Amino acid sequence: MSDTLKDTLQTDLTTAMKARDELRSATLRMVLTAVRGEEVAGKSARTLSDEEVVTVLQREAKKRREAAEAYDGAGRAEQAERERGELGVIETYLPTPLTDEELDELVDEAVLVATGEGLTGMGAMGAVMSQLKPKVAGRADGKRLSGAVKARLQA
Repeated sequence: MSDTLKDTLQTDLTTAMKARDELRSATLRMVLTAVRGEEVAGKSARTLSDEEVVTVLQREAKKRREAAEAYDGAGRAEQAERERGELGVIETYLPTPLTDEELDELVDEAVLVATGEGLTGMGAMGAVMSQLKPKVAGRADGKRLSGAVKARLQA
């Protein structure tokens, strides 16, 4: 049986603790806490799939990015650097992001499908986004995706 992403995170935490890697172990503890919190959220406890764990990792990565920007803006370079270090650890567990060319190609295909269904201009935005979200899940954030779609539809 293959390991799940959560099992990999737990194993890597043990390894980091043995190596006395404080940044990595603290980051993995925080991520695993977020995963466990998500597992017990709602009416009944459940085990997250790897895709759901990736979603939690993306949310944690976004928090680190935003915190680093906030710390930079407040002149707190040391804290910003710590957040970037945590982000680097989290990113090692995320899928490889789409390149701009790959994203543009996917957007072009989705716009062609929407155009074939009679949707044009910004009115096609919802249809194109709903078609693309499952394809780019984990590989491009919503802001980047919607920006690419808007640019293509307004062209």
